[in-house]
Amino acid sequence: MPSSQVPLPASGSYIRSVRESCKSLRERANITVSTEAIKRLLFSPSFIATFERLRVAHGMVMPLNFPSVLAELNVLSLLSLLNFASGYRVPLHQATGRGAFDNIRAFVFSLYISSSVGDEGDLLSARGMQTIEEGKVADLMGVAGKIHIDKPHASLPGVTLGELGGPVWEVVEMVTRVLKETGDFLVKSGYQDLGAFVLEALKEGEKVRRRSDDQQGSPECDVILERLVRAIPAFQDMAIVDGQPVYCFKKAMLTLHAVALRFGKSPGSTIPIPRTENLPVFSDNVIPSMLVHLGVIDLSTSEPSFGLRDVFPAAGTQEILSQLLGDAPPVPDKESASKKQPPREGPILTAEQAFTLRAAAVDACELIVQTARGLEESEIRGNGGKELLWLQTITLPEVDAWIWAVAKDRADYRALERFVLRSTYF
Repeated sequence: MPSSQVPLPASGSYIRSVRESCKSLRERANITVSTEAIKRLLFSPSFIATFERLRVAHGMVMPLNFPSVLAELNVLSLLSLLNFASGYRVPLHQATGRGAFDNIRAFVFSLYISSSVGDEGDLLSARGMQTIEEGKVADLMGVAGKIHIDKPHASLPGVTLGELGGPVWEVVEMVTRVLKETGDFLVKSGYQDLGAFVLEALKEGEKVRRRSDDQQGSPECDVILERLVRAIPAFQDMAIVDGQPVYCFKKAMLTLHAVALRFGKSPGSTIPIPRTENLPVFSDNVIPSMLVHLGVIDLSTSEPSFGLRDVFPAAGTQEILSQLLGDAPPVPDKESASKKQPPREGPILTAEQAFTLRAAAVDACELIVQTARGLEESEIRGNGGKELLWLQTITLPEVDAWIWAVAKDRADYRALERFVLRSTYF
């Protein structure tokens, strides 16, 4: 069912709705996440050796000099908005040598350096987003020569004609559509750009935080999240699965966390900083796929009607788990690294299957953090010593960042298949 036909959560319950709907869907699908499997991951050499280094590695930092804080907020918000196309990882690798997120980040980088801030050439403004065309997007993505497919001529045998089409063209179309659609909203609502809208939402959240008696929770995050999701269709990451709504809101929550990471430690920042350490994870295709490969999500028990039991048939065996949870293999030399092949295409899922796996990942990460924080000191000492007491303090966004980053950090992890869902903004 299109997201436009899915009811939005009740006001004030957006974050709770993510947690509850994802947990409910995982349980209805009978997807297993056991405490034993979680502890096996937490005490594994793979997790322990890399968590501290990768726990904030969301890849959202842009190597640019911005004329103002608002200009940087605008670019950061746009990068979050366009953080999709993971289902096109393989064709994008073949076209550019980069994966989905790296292509989107390079596009936003090109969009910024090619724009003339403050005039009609500013493609980062609301008006610029509203009027951008597919050809410009293809040029800035560096794929203008990769968006045609050959089709037989209707009346001349043996003659082929090039026409727009193929998976890379689909990405160009979707990026253009999201920019135009969001630009339409911003122009009609009187915002100069996406950053101005996000800043207003952040300020509304800050007002609620100051008035709230709940200083341990993060009421401001719910206010900001609701404002972003209600206004912008590309943030409405939700569906009906098994007759019930499920909410993920990955990109909208990632926007909040990216703001907190970037501006939270900036002295004198004029950007209100939401407290994001308790947000649910930002579930895409990487996090659920990796949790299956690492043995935390067990699909073997899932209900047959969901069609997920055989999605990753090789995952979960003892031999594979011992390799993946062990120390990283030696880093290949430069010559062999230069010859690396594009990743393999993963299993192609339906939207319902993809949302079910993403929901399972959201709930699995909740259980990972609950288990880590509930570890007894004696258990930690017995599995590695008192230097691992930091396990009791890990947060959900840190677990999210670790899974996402470690998937790129090890050669054997990069080779693991991720599920594929195309034609989606989420």
